[in-house]
Amino acid sequence: MKITSRCTAAAVLFAGFALASTAEAGPVSVDTFGSGANTFTVDFVNIGDTGNAADTTGYGDVAYQYRMGTYEISQDVIDMATASGMANVTAGVYTGNQPAADISWYEAAAFVNWLNTSTGKQQAYDLTFSNGSWSMSLWRSSQAWQLGGENLYRNRDAHYFLPNENEWYKAAYYSPEHGGAGSPGFYLYPTASSMVPTIVASGTDAGTAVYSQSSEVGPAGVDLAGGLSPYGTMGQGGNLYEWLETAYDGDNSDGSESRTIRGGCFNHNDYVMSTLYRTNFASYGVTSSDMQGVGWLVGFRVASVPLLSIPEPSTYALLLLGAGAVYAWKCRRRSP
Repeated sequence: MKITSRCTAAAVLFAGFALASTAEAGPVSVDTFGSGANTFTVDFVNIGDTGNAADTTGYGDVAYQYRMGTYEISQDVIDMATASGMANVTAGVYTGNQPAADISWYEAAAFVNWLNTSTGKQQAYDLTFSNGSWSMSLWRSSQAWQLGGENLYRNRDAHYFLPNENEWYKAAYYSPEHGGAGSPGFYLYPTASSMVPTIVASGTDAGTAVYSQSSEVGPAGVDLAGGLSPYGTMGQGGNLYEWLETAYDGDNSDGSESRTIRGGCFNHNDYVMSTLYRTNFASYGVTSSDMQGVGWLVGFRVASVPLLSIPEPSTYALLLLGAGAVYAWKCRRRSP
């Protein structure tokens, strides 16, 4: 198609941006932490499409916007947070940009608390570190998170938190345009597909995941952990299992009960990456405070409240189309 005027070209450009804004991957935001040589960032994608129905498994319905970490938290990030003042969070089975592992649920929660308090925000979890170990108390109802139902683990004013099971599940598997048919639904795998992902040891190609590797290989770097979910997260399938905020029984009524783990691992098969698999590793004797020999399989990512400036993708489209129409109208008025 030949563009015959700057006005027409501008209108087409606005329309193109508007259509692009309706794509499934949410807007990316980057938050900064630490200071000086230990400054680091955490990337997030916005998870919109509020009020979606749950999957047939019963998970994945979320009635509010939130942000999900694009990547698992890396060992580099743990090291820089520790150098910036975070205490009593030990990881280190992997190095550099590989995911932080050998980390208990409480240590992952303590990292999240540090993200909050180091930026002047309310801590998410009421943690105590004493005699070399962590414990957690429940918040009172007046202090607790209420969106999507009362959650006594998470403070209502927390800005950063571990994703609960529904938040994690939706970010991994849900698509507002499932199968390209324009209707919402859930894929079987967190690679925007219900086909078994292609096995890779590292990379970013669509439809791939880091799994079925030998134990000696180890996980890939957090930004080389396979193809993206519909919203644009990486590594929610394969690489490492991830701690979720939610208790395995779904009740969140006891600070010491076993927590849920999802997502699969670099040396396990494809089934554990699917919507059908969830575990608490109880068969390994794993509790939320002591990884007992399987810590090298488990990492985590961070979730957050949405930025106030991030509208739903459909809102982006309307704004951009409106801007294009106004610009084209002004051009026509100026034309001789």
